[in-house]
Amino acid sequence: MSDEELAKDLGLISAMTIGIGTMIGAGIFVLPGVAVNADGGAGPIVVVSFVVGGVIAMVNALSVSELGTAMPKAGGGYYYINKSLGPMFGSIAGMGDWMGLAFASAFYCIGFGQYLAVFVGLPAVPGLNPIQVGALVAGAIFIGVNYVGAKETGGIQTVIVTLLLSILAVFAVAGFFSFDYATLAGNEGGLAPGGYGAILPGTALVFVSFLGYAKIATVAEELKDPGRNLPIAIIGSVGIVTVIYAILVTTMLGVVPWPELSQDAPVAQAARVAFPESIGPVTGIAGGAAAVMTVGALLATASSANASILASARINFAMGRDKIVTNWLNEIHPNYATPYRSILVTGGLIVVFIALLGQDIEILSKAASVLHLIVYALMNVGLIVFREADVPEYDPDFTVPLYPLTPILGAVLSLGLVAFMDGIEIALSGAFVVVAVAWYFIYARNKTDQQGVLSEHIRSREADLPDRVVGAADAVAPNGTGNEGPTIMVAVSNPRTESALITLAGAIAQHEGGRVLATHIVTVPDQTSLETASENRAGLDESSEELLAAAAADAEAFDVPIETKTILSHRGIEEVFDAARTNDADTVVMGYGGTRFAGGRVEGSLDEITHDLPCDFLVLDGQRLDLSDVLVPTAGGPSSDLSAEVAGALRDTLDVDVSLLYVAEPGEEEAGHEFLSGWADGHGLDDANLRIETGDVERTIGRLGEEYDLVIVGATERGLLSRIVRGSLAFDTIETLDTPVLLSERPSARSLWERLFGGR
Repeated sequence: MSDEELAKDLGLISAMTIGIGTMIGAGIFVLPGVAVNADGGAGPIVVVSFVVGGVIAMVNALSVSELGTAMPKAGGGYYYINKSLGPMFGSIAGMGDWMGLAFASAFYCIGFGQYLAVFVGLPAVPGLNPIQVGALVAGAIFIGVNYVGAKETGGIQTVIVTLLLSILAVFAVAGFFSFDYATLAGNEGGLAPGGYGAILPGTALVFVSFLGYAKIATVAEELKDPGRNLPIAIIGSVGIVTVIYAILVTTMLGVVPWPELSQDAPVAQAARVAFPESIGPVTGIAGGAAAVMTVGALLATASSANASILASARINFAMGRDKIVTNWLNEIHPNYATPYRSILVTGGLIVVFIALLGQDIEILSKAASVLHLIVYALMNVGLIVFREADVPEYDPDFTVPLYPLTPILGAVLSLGLVAFMDGIEIALSGAFVVVAVAWYFIYARNKTDQQGVLSEHIRSREADLPDRVVGAADAVAPNGTGNEGPTIMVAVSNPRTESALITLAGAIAQHEGGRVLATHIVTVPDQTSLETASENRAGLDESSEELLAAAAADAEAFDVPIETKTILSHRGIEEVFDAARTNDADTVVMGYGGTRFAGGRVEGSLDEITHDLPCDFLVLDGQRLDLSDVLVPTAGGPSSDLSAEVAGALRDTLDVDVSLLYVAEPGEEEAGHEFLSGWADGHGLDDANLRIETGDVERTIGRLGEEYDLVIVGATERGLLSRIVRGSLAFDTIETLDTPVLLSERPSARSLWERLFGGR
């Protein structure tokens, strides 16, 4: 057995490398030269700007630590804000995070292009300088890498961070021996030629160097002892990076006079000066050191850019799930299992930012910072809302010290730093907020029905609060009632299975903001007309009403709208398909017993040959569900996508642990892990336990399935005759497992030949 437990057992060091790795990027390799020469020459005082940026990040890190231990969910800051302040502020936060990451990615790509130009003679094209050309090439590569699903493993990230810290440590040692205080402060104007008033504008410029520590909170569920390790990792990574920045920037300015410090490749320039040209018979030391620093800069900027693009897809997934943006963005690629549309849209924005703004790196860095600062401010306010509303499920393992002073200070410092941005960045932020709010009222308000803790708290105290406050809450409240969401139709037929089916349907409807339609299809013999049956249905009504009343009662546990309907028909299973079409169902949930299967598909023979499924289908083989953990075997495909959505709904509504299984060929376990990890990230299941096995697929599922309360299996893509002849994995799994099995099938267009003789 190969249980990938390491994916759910990150230690403190691994968590800290995530934070450090996302912050040691273009901030240190590019910005020192830009910062010391900003505003006519800020000079060495920018070292203090880096320290102040670290202090502001530290205050916010305390709040992120509390929120992360309370709600370790995909989406990070967006999720916390949407949950606490409601979808209008969630729209601001989600789009702010998304656009901020796009600006940051463009900034990192420009940094990559600057150091690439040191190695390679890059051409200029009309409207673009050589650095922008290099940045566009880099951006295209990073977008392509994320599109096909390749990603850094934890081991690679640790290696990159260790290598970067080693390179920078060697530079710091060499710089120490070459350091000259006269070089640092001997220029005209001393340490602060632009005055001490340049500190905060400098902080506004370099704050992009501290973005990324919040990413640690997204892996909180994978951390060993998260109540202890998460805060240490977040706060520790900010502290370590702040010290590194202070030492390295001071070293650079003590080696190269600040007016001469390169604005494109300052670390490489400083290394060339700090290291001797030769040591004994060995020559070319300084040039080699500069080359090593350049490689380090390329690694750092590439890692940061790739991580930012990856994070943007997770934010879009969370917003799509909450109906803030259309779920069209989160369409999963059939081959690569990645949210390719989201990646392409984000990639398009990055390319535009590089092309239009890449000649002024200050705009990119400050635009990324200002959008993240708005999100940080809202996160601090959201923490206060959670605390004051006394939400029962809000139970953090770590709490900020000096509450409420700390989150108030975090919000004030974050918004206060925005005031020191230039006019163009302030205008961008103001325009962004206006666009995000307009988007909410035009689109999201009519789609989502999530109120937010703040709105619920105000309404619960309506009698004690001024009418103006209550009116403001009502004015921005979402209009969605759940009816705009999907319709989950349940075909109930047996009292013994009704509760289990409603549990599944209710969990999905609650998760997706939809409604449940419980139908009882009463089969009437062909010899009896439906009109006659309707006139003499007293006995049928009694049993049907009892069954549907039980369904309605069970659905109350999920607080979702439910409608019940009795349908008289001469057909059985075929009527389910007609009812699904007539009622515009998005998903059908039904029991396995008594249905006519065609080799594992939920279709009669005629429908199998002539029609596609009308919607998603879920078929349960089992009478009771007592869920604590589920297993989802997958090899990709549309039906596996549906399995992932169901597993995510059960996880979020019933607190179920999800395990994913991939059965690999012998010797291909590593490739299998890479596929499954990417598939999990692309489907919002990055907190799932990953299991990689080898051997016969069906036997492996049968063996491991006994360890779980439910196995969710995606239907195969074979056609009718080929499945009858060769068998069906889904069908045989249902027949052999004692554990309840949920067969999921998503409609897919297939030709008549594929239906008859099998497709892929």
